[in-house]
Amino acid sequence: MVAITSMQREHILDAVRAMYTDVASCPGKSFHFPTGRDACLVLGYSSEMLQGLPESAVESFAGVGCPHQGEVFREGDHVLDIGSGSGTDALIAARRVGASGRVYCLDLTDAMLDKLKRNAAKAAVDWLLPVHGSAESIPLPDASVDVIISNGVMNLVPDKGRAFRELYRVLRPGGRLSLADVAVSKDIDMLEEAQDIPRLWAECVVGAVEKPQYVLQLAAAGFRDVSVIEETDYFSHSNSEHTRAIAATFGANSIVIQARKPEV
Repeated sequence: MVAITSMQREHILDAVRAMYTDVASCPGKSFHFPTGRDACLVLGYSSEMLQGLPESAVESFAGVGCPHQGEVFREGDHVLDIGSGSGTDALIAARRVGASGRVYCLDLTDAMLDKLKRNAAKAAVDWLLPVHGSAESIPLPDASVDVIISNGVMNLVPDKGRAFRELYRVLRPGGRLSLADVAVSKDIDMLEEAQDIPRLWAECVVGAVEKPQYVLQLAAAGFRDVSVIEETDYFSHSNSEHTRAIAATFGANSIVIQARKPEV
């Protein structure tokens, strides 16, 4: 992985903010990645999961998989949703942990956080707490959450090693991690040459890492029982021929990867 300078990092984050401000503000627009209810259904969300959610939350869904598989949540859990967007995943998590729990919703994009606040009010969920920030520097105390979820976000983060260490820091001993993300399988040299182009980061491919490297980076941060539980040909659902071609070049797919923080 090539080094990202501070200036490149800011340009990348600006591109990401611009892209997802557009998704929040113009949900009916055609994007190069699947969005909305149709995207949820092809990625494995059940009708039961989506039932009763505000349509204004689902319409701006821009995830790449379904991180809700398995026994991720328990009643009363404190959950952190990294890159919560308009709130689809956060609201599903909030139902599962109940009013005795908490769901912290971390996002870089003001437009998404504003929309999430409105959606939480519509759903009458007052245990959903918006937090402005990034995965590289999470404004929460050490060992403060039981579960971390994320959906299509870590591939957008310039310094993944730092972000994974932050996830480990804020997770309590014995806590669970469930990430849906993009991973690549080939032509990494070509990928590295494109990494200083902010627009390509926002398109979800060039910031991704190889699946084995993803597992190794989480293990290096301290996580155990790291496993890929699902892989999906996510980009085949893109309506952009250009995006489908880039994804095929790099062997890009979406994965759901789960892990835990050791008890001791």
